[in-house]
Amino acid sequence: MATESDRRIVDCLVANEIKFATSVPCKQLAGVIDLVDSSPSIMHVPSNKEDEGMGLCAGAYMGGTQSCIIMQNTALGVVVNSLATLIQFYRIPLPMLISYRGEIGEKVACQVEMALHTKAILGQLHIPTYHFQHCDQLEHLDSIIKHAHVCGKPVAVLADAMFWRSAE
Repeated sequence: MATESDRRIVDCLVANEIKFATSVPCKQLAGVIDLVDSSPSIMHVPSNKEDEGMGLCAGAYMGGTQSCIIMQNTALGVVVNSLATLIQFYRIPLPMLISYRGEIGEKVACQVEMALHTKAILGQLHIPTYHFQHCDQLEHLDSIIKHAHVCGKPVAVLADAMFWRSAE
């Protein structure tokens, strides 16, 4: 079931003329994914893997359509090459809405290890990263998406377990 925060996220995507989105299933992002999938303003193409999603977003952008990817941080290691040699090399503005699994409040122990590396990987790639811990921080999402387009870079919005609990 979609929450008010899920609706705010999708409304922000639509307001910023994001017309293409791809996602890989994620329990925390399920409400956002459902709303994106049913939005008449956004073409949603689910991906089998996140690196495939990066390629879909790049293709959409090169075809003149603003895009975003919805994914878990646990797949960040899979997309490093796509981020560096495709998204960043071609200066593609790509908002990445990432469920930040493994942070405080995580209930699945195996998710914790990747959380220890997530910000370091994004930092090494020089990707602007914003960590949302409470749904009040959604007021910044519009500016973050606009920043991606101004600088021609991907931006990462990490939404952790505390964020999703505050959104319920």
